[in-house]
Amino acid sequence: MKLSLLAVGNKMPGWVNEGYQEYAKRLPRECQLSLQEITPAKRGKSGNAAQWMAEEGERILTAVPSNHHVVSLDVKGKPWNTEQLAQQMQQWLADGRDVSLLVGGPDGLSQACSQRADQAWSLSALTLPHPIVRIVIAEQLYRAWTVLQNHPYHRA
Repeated sequence: MKLSLLAVGNKMPGWVNEGYQEYAKRLPRECQLSLQEITPAKRGKSGNAAQWMAEEGERILTAVPSNHHVVSLDVKGKPWNTEQLAQQMQQWLADGRDVSLLVGGPDGLSQACSQRADQAWSLSALTLPHPIVRIVIAEQLYRAWTVLQNHPYHRA
């Protein structure tokens, strides 16, 4: 199974890229995580949040292969603890499809992305900065993998 993190935003600070890569590289080949940065909509005096979200949503959906299991990252999604995420990962592995994880821009995910999603996952009820979300997702996926492998990284 391949995990694809599709995240709106580019030109991240070095510490974000380093943090993300630190955990992504720990995942084994059979659960490989890759990042695809989606160019954000140009924000200016003309336009509005709904337009920008829709534009970013189109870009995201264009990048999602049709046969992927899609998980949207959404504050309204289900909050999973580590063991529940490990169970989800086990189900994704058993399903045999690759997984796309969708992270919206500053205004969130478009309605079209939410409708395309097979699942919605909430990392927190807090609003998290989008650069940090990349690192948190990579670390949590690695942690879930270690739970499935009975590796001592996660201490419950």
